[in-house]
Amino acid sequence: MRALYFDCSAGMKALYDTAPGMAELLPSLDFHIGDPDPAALPDLLAGCTGVLKGHTKMPAGLLDRLPDLKVVVFLGTGVASYVDMEAAAARGIAAYGIAGYGNRTIAEHTLALMLSGVRRVARLDREMRAGTWRPDSGFELEGKTLGVVGLGGVGRTMVQLGSALGMKVIAWNRSGVPDGVSVELVEIDDLMARSDVVTLHIDLVPETSGIIDRRRLELLQPHAVLVNAARGALVDEVALADLLTQNRIGHAALDVYGTEPLPADSPFRGLDNVTLTPHAAWVSPEAAERLLRMGIERLRDELAGHRP
Repeated sequence: MRALYFDCSAGMKALYDTAPGMAELLPSLDFHIGDPDPAALPDLLAGCTGVLKGHTKMPAGLLDRLPDLKVVVFLGTGVASYVDMEAAAARGIAAYGIAGYGNRTIAEHTLALMLSGVRRVARLDREMRAGTWRPDSGFELEGKTLGVVGLGGVGRTMVQLGSALGMKVIAWNRSGVPDGVSVELVEIDDLMARSDVVTLHIDLVPETSGIIDRRRLELLQPHAVLVNAARGALVDEVALADLLTQNRIGHAALDVYGTEPLPADSPFRGLDNVTLTPHAAWVSPEAAERLLRMGIERLRDELAGHRP
């Protein structure tokens, strides 16, 4: 059976070659380095039983041309954004994402965005580089309220980090509080109104698209900081930009956007009360190694179930 990682970056290939025990997980795994030409994908993937992939799209038309394919493993979460799941299921192709690999890395980036927003670090840096010396700051976090939206792996880690900073942590989660998590569960509107900082950690599904709409944004206190390192489409970005322009919200610290890369004409680029990073929350050497190892292990195990 042929297994191929068909849009592997040079960095991920180097990690595969150097991380202890990585190459032994699936010795038969082949690699195509770089993003393939979409028109070349049918030939590139011909004969593959299983594939490992990054952010290359796999629409129904492509799946139609891959009769041998049984397993797709997407290196990340939100596999439905990159694989036509309905078409895959109809053709007997199992498609999986990888969850949990970046919980700590994403939570730490969220914490960095939170601190930058609260203490205005990015803005002060920009001003100093432009020649302006204007000491300014925000507020202390100890004793303030952190509202955590979503209690998956990243959200649970944020509960721990917020508590370690001496914050009162409240949370909203669609399925209640997981076992072993000590946090006050509240309704999402209550969370938006009470929190000094709100961090988002929920998946983008039809039920959560636009969940942080204008009405909920208007519940935030004028000094509040909103941090989104989950998915851009969770938030009404037009309303958010409008309220930030009016200083109705203290700060937004964003790592994800409805359109990526962030368009050159995005109003967020011109606002001083916004901190921007380029969908980088998941990026660390530790998370990359966990992601690749977990992806190869999943592909290996799935292929074992398809052996003749």
